[in-house]
Formats: sequence, structure tokens, C-alpha cells
Amino acid sequence: MTTHTGGCHCGKVRFEVDAPARISATECNCSICSKAGYLHLFVTRKEFRLLQGEDALSTYTFNTGAAKHYFCRHCGVKSFYIPRSHPDGVSVNVRCLDEATLERVDVTPFDGRNWEQNVSKLSRLSD
Repeated sequence: MTTHTGGCHCGKVRFEVDAPARISATECNCSICSKAGYLHLFVTRKEFRLLQGEDALSTYTFNTGAAKHYFCRHCGVKSFYIPRSHPDGVSVNVRCLDEATLERVDVTPFDGRNWEQNVSKLSRLSD
């Protein structure tokens, strides 16, 4: 495991996450992910640490309200959120990770437009 750092565009929100140097990311085609260009890295809550910027975060929810989309209220970037599919974990936007510790990113498509039929295809988190 590698400790990666990342954050929003303006730098007010910073975090670190423990994950392999070679990341397997999920690219969802649902309405919010496709518009934002979000690449998911699902991790457990203990693998994610918010370093700064809790006071800079705003929350957006829609549909069922289960997912908590956190974004920087200064620059608008969503660098992580609590996903509906993994409410006990965190989804980090791979595009918000600092490149220094990334060896490779493999991207797997996910049909989020048909979320209910496909959610079981997402990998489960282990604590």
C-alpha cells in the first residue's frame, strides 16, 4: 500500500488515502459522474484521512439522498464523497490525486445509468 495525497483545485481541501501504487479506478456513466468526469477509487473509511478543509466543504445529495457528495465551496471540485454503493467507505476521485505516487491507473467502465441492475458488479470494501 502507498499513501497518496490529493485535494481540490484551489488546495483548501487536502486528504490522504492508502491504496496501491497501481490503482484500479471505476468510470461510471451515471448523470453526475459523467458530467463531473469522476473516476472512483473505493476505499474503507480508515484508509481515507481528511487533512484540511472540512470547513470548506459543502454537501450535495439527490435522488435517494444516500450518497453524500462533498465539494469545495470555493472551487467547486468534488475530490471525494460517501457513495450509495459503499456507505461504509469513501470514493476518492482519482483525478484529484497528486501524481507523484501513482504508478499506473487502470480504468474499468461501470453502467451507472442502470445503477440498480449493476450495483452488484462493484467490488466490495473490506475492513
